[in-house]
Amino acid sequence: MPFYDYSLASGLLCGILFGYILESAGFGSACKLTAQFRFSDWAVLKVMFTAIVVAAIGLYALSATGVIAYPDIYVPPAYLGGAAIGGLLIGAGFAVGGYCPGTAASAFGSGRLDGLVFMIGMVVGVGLFAAGYDTFGSWVTLGAIQTSRLPELLGISEPVLLALFALLAAVIFWLGSRVERKLGGALTAEALDAR
Repeated sequence: MPFYDYSLASGLLCGILFGYILESAGFGSACKLTAQFRFSDWAVLKVMFTAIVVAAIGLYALSATGVIAYPDIYVPPAYLGGAAIGGLLIGAGFAVGGYCPGTAASAFGSGRLDGLVFMIGMVVGVGLFAAGYDTFGSWVTLGAIQTSRLPELLGISEPVLLALFALLAAVIFWLGSRVERKLGGALTAEALDAR
């Protein structure tokens, strides 16, 4: 697949591959995802944190070796207020419905009708937001931050920040594994199939 192909086919292929990986990891099950909110299965947080740390270290390595230049990467402005409101809304939807947009599509693709119901609700929510944009649109840009990257914002060198992220990930893995064991262990594929 060409790296700079923005066609519909390229996006569809990436979406199918991503959905396959989500389903293979058990993330197409609302039981697995809501277990994170009950602290009985920390797989979602572990995967997300791993992705953040790996991507951050990979970008740093590519920049340090001259493969990419940070100024060539577009970083959209950060809107903390809008992110907080949106985060609360999607978090509430995630906790109640058991899916995020990607996992809902994965669930529906694997035959779960609750994934379809969640996707319909998501489309209705997007439609309501679009219809009320004149009223709610200004909330999207609340709390704008002009600094483009976290090291400059925090005044910390990038290697130190990456080390802190890796340390935080290790602490979350350790803590999550202890809590999982205390609450009966993470959901396995067999347990998900039995539900």
